[in-house]
Amino acid sequence: IPKSDNLRQTQNVQCVADHIISVLPEKYQKQAWEVVLFDDEQINAFALPGNKIGVYTGLLTVATNQAQLAAVMGHEVGHVLARHGNERVSTQLATSQALALGYELSGEDSAVKSAVFQGLGVGAQYGIILPFSRAHETEADLIGLDLMAKAGFDPEESAELWRKMGGGGASTPEWMSTHPSNNTRIQSLESAMAEPNKIYASLQAK
Repeated sequence: IPKSDNLRQTQNVQCVADHIISVLPEKYQKQAWEVVLFDDEQINAFALPGNKIGVYTGLLTVATNQAQLAAVMGHEVGHVLARHGNERVSTQLATSQALALGYELSGEDSAVKSAVFQGLGVGAQYGIILPFSRAHETEADLIGLDLMAKAGFDPEESAELWRKMGGGGASTPEWMSTHPSNNTRIQSLESAMAEPNKIYASLQAK
């Protein structure tokens, strides 16, 4: 995917990233972060443990102000701070090893046994891996909320962004998704808004 050649948008993304980075824990703040705007229609962004932040131009059609962009960036950096990538790999590995071990110990091969373990695989997927991922998403949302407020961006814009993202169309049932539903996300953000709002207000008063 090519980098965007839109200088104004690139500078805007860099500006928001710089503000978020400036309020990270010292260990992360001192690191050299690479921030890239990619020319692509997908409404997405990412942050990687190697201190890289990527934003797709499609996101800028929805995150129409700096605070909404900060909500997404704060969320993605939140995954890095919480080391979610490492935890997710560990969980999937442990789950697959447990299933494999159980298969080996359960006697001879049979169609019934195969069917049972296929069911266990589905149970592990929907019972452990996906909910764990939803927990990560919620945690990253709340870390992002804190980061954006400390960086001087209105935290209320995070919920507003998800209201805009919740436009029509069928969606995957929440229990089959790696992400909370938009409504769940908005409720979680709004219920945690008091402290970020206080932080934001104190910065505005200075």
